Amino acid sequence: MSSDSIFIRRTNSKRMGEDVMKAVHTVLQYLRGIGIKHVFGIPAGSVNAFFDELYDMPDITPVIAKHEGAAAYMAASYAKYSKQLSVCIGCSGPGATNLVTGAANAMREHLPVLFLTGAVPVNTVGLNASQELNAEPIFRPVTKYSITVTDAKDLLAEVVKATEIAVSGVPGPVHIAMPIDVQQGMAENADIPSLPARTPMIPDSQLIKTTAKEIAARESGYIFAGQGARDSIELVTELAELLDWPIVVTPQAKGLIPDNHPLLAGVFGFAGHESASALMNDGEGETLLIVGSSLGETATNNYNENLTKNRFTVQMDFDKSVFHRKYPIDLPVLGDIHVSLSALIQELKELGLSKKENRPIEKSSELPNIEEYNTKNVLSMLQHYLPLTTRYTVDIGEFMSYVIHHMNVFDSHTYDINVHFGAMGSGIGSAIGSKLAEPERPVVCITGDGCFFMHGMEILTAKEHRLPILFVVMNNARLGMVYHGHTLQYHRSHSAFEQQPVNIAALAEAMNIPSFRIESMEDVNQEAIERLTDLDGPALLEVSLVDNNIPPMGDRVKFLSSFSK
Repeated sequence: MSSDSIFIRRTNSKRMGEDVMKAVHTVLQYLRGIGIKHVFGIPAGSVNAFFDELYDMPDITPVIAKHEGAAAYMAASYAKYSKQLSVCIGCSGPGATNLVTGAANAMREHLPVLFLTGAVPVNTVGLNASQELNAEPIFRPVTKYSITVTDAKDLLAEVVKATEIAVSGVPGPVHIAMPIDVQQGMAENADIPSLPARTPMIPDSQLIKTTAKEIAARESGYIFAGQGARDSIELVTELAELLDWPIVVTPQAKGLIPDNHPLLAGVFGFAGHESASALMNDGEGETLLIVGSSLGETATNNYNENLTKNRFTVQMDFDKSVFHRKYPIDLPVLGDIHVSLSALIQELKELGLSKKENRPIEKSSELPNIEEYNTKNVLSMLQHYLPLTTRYTVDIGEFMSYVIHHMNVFDSHTYDINVHFGAMGSGIGSAIGSKLAEPERPVVCITGDGCFFMHGMEILTAKEHRLPILFVVMNNARLGMVYHGHTLQYHRSHSAFEQQPVNIAALAEAMNIPSFRIESMEDVNQEAIERLTDLDGPALLEVSLVDNNIPPMGDRVKFLSSFSK
């Protein structure tokens, strides 16, 4: 995540007066003061005091999820698209552990989320109190900061400290455990501070000059853009047009640049495109400029050595830990991506470079055969009937590879694909967080039956908040990604990976949620889609389809197949 995407509202510090009040009330006063509008989570006894204070704060809306895991993904998505800190809360014990997966995801995606968990009273620690758990060390590996507050007078100060850590440097999640008695304890003469604006990370100016000279000295190259460039995409395209270099994006960066940009070569990595693979494997580009990618497994086609082979390699990021992990980097440029790109563009112009008439990259002109009832054709037809600005939050399943490989990009920032730490069902929570952060943007969640059985009841959360999200459930009555992966690797698949078909549209109907079930290509039509959009709440479109084609997973197929030898 690029650092310029974190915008925090400044407020003047306010004296609350001489009255004594609950410590948890001071925390909520602070959160309200820094612009928090939603709190995601689930109430329970150990956080009742927190939720009780919300009665008197109608400008903070509690978004009550059906599972803490989903709430954590909602909070992460909200932080990503609102470009500010978000808050997620769970009870002591199991509520806290249910949040850990979402915290790990926020850490991986550099998203500033404040995780609050309840805890048993301080004087009952070690006495086997109900739901007792020391959550602090559990959250420590997946957050930037984790602490248990044991004195009411310290609660506000620790929350302030944690939120400042969350938005500073490389943004990320933080965690505070709040014992019941600490929340209820009294705090005196509390100052409500403002949250300081994040200090930009400025790259070394001499390094930028060196980078510009090295790039200018080499006529050809490629820009390799990851999701960390998502808030600097105009600068990425400006640089590409200045250099006349193709742009290759990672799977998580799909949707940042519309397909009609003449220099976009496609997706490289998991489920990527042949056009992008050809450039990376066989292209003669002398330079590789990596912008906002940590060069993980899915972004590099299982750590493909050809990516940097015989190429002068520059990597721009604000997270120094990504440099030299797997690939040798000639020039690691540490700094906020938008600052680094702006400075590099300026230096290149001073060296005499000017925008050229860009040559379009050759792309596949294959026209889809939409007669066959398969995943590719269904998704293509659905997109045909949906607004061009629709954001697709994509869950984990075989359908994800079809989305990456086949679906079109008509507008910027239109895909939320989490192949880093997306749990099954994470796309459902992400859709809700995205819609709350950007209410005007149409949101469609593409999920599967396996994912739906994990977090599908969050459709009720969308209903309760009247969020017009279309949930598309690809129902093949099996764990599709597991089925295909296992078959490729072992040439057989366990019957337990499959199940008796369930009519998911009927489940939605039982919840008074508009739904429709697709069983053939003829069912995919404009009338059916229009009935499920432009509503004042969610709708569900079930696609009943068993697709035995091997998903377009690219080199992942070879990777899995190799283990069976």
